[in-house]
Amino acid sequence: MIALKPSKGHLLIAEPSITGDVSFNRSVVLLAEHSDNGSVGFILNKVLDFTLKDLLPDLNVDFKIYNGGPVEQDNLYFIHRIPDLIPDSVEIADGIYWGGNFDAVTTLISQNLIDEKQIRFFLGYSGWDAEQLNIELDANSWIVVTNEDQKNVIERPYDSFWKDQMMQLGGEYVLWSNAPENPSYN
Repeated sequence: MIALKPSKGHLLIAEPSITGDVSFNRSVVLLAEHSDNGSVGFILNKVLDFTLKDLLPDLNVDFKIYNGGPVEQDNLYFIHRIPDLIPDSVEIADGIYWGGNFDAVTTLISQNLIDEKQIRFFLGYSGWDAEQLNIELDANSWIVVTNEDQKNVIERPYDSFWKDQMMQLGGEYVLWSNAPENPSYN
């Protein structure tokens, strides 16, 4: 397998060896930013037990909230596919955007002009200092892959995302795809 360098829009797939890390065990992270100064991403497959209306009672919608990562978990972040409706959005990669004007988002949601297939919310984010991600890659904590399903990453089912990535990697990863989350249960 050819090792890819991390880049904005790529996915970080947690190696099966990350078993004791509560935040990143079996995680799939979308890199929203990557530069010499550091990296920012959002965990795509760790849904939380509450919805948007639990955090913002004025919005009576049951949009899922995901654990974006261990940094700033008291802040709400979002990725979306509708930059024409959300001013000040930052493009991550072809068709996927990060952030933007939150007042516009709440207005659009209250008017039923946005649905869950267009936007995904996160509490917190995943962040790495300048060389931290490279150190973790050298330690075989992550696999960098292109986001083959770029256009559908927001609506992609979260519960099988890591397993599906393991299957696509093939080889020994196929074995890990069916292993229990806690190896001691095996």
